[in-house]
Amino acid sequence: MSGRAAPFYCPYCGDEDLRPSEQGHGAWECTACSRAFRLSFLGLLAPRGRGQQPAGGAPAPASAPVSTPGEGGTTP
Repeated sequence: MSGRAAPFYCPYCGDEDLRPSEQGHGAWECTACSRAFRLSFLGLLAPRGRGQQPAGGAPAPASAPVSTPGEGGTTP
């Protein structure tokens, strides 16, 4: 296994003609759109169980059944 994982396409134009850049580890150049970009691995996310809040402190969205007009119930 190599020490460098190669991207399959440019995140800007989608072309597949990429070359490793001399700018360092994780840096790539796209010859189609002439852009340079860097990829890096940030780490693994901790598994979230039920009832835990997502990052940022916002409460997890509740999944409540949604009633649409004409679905059961009484019609005025």
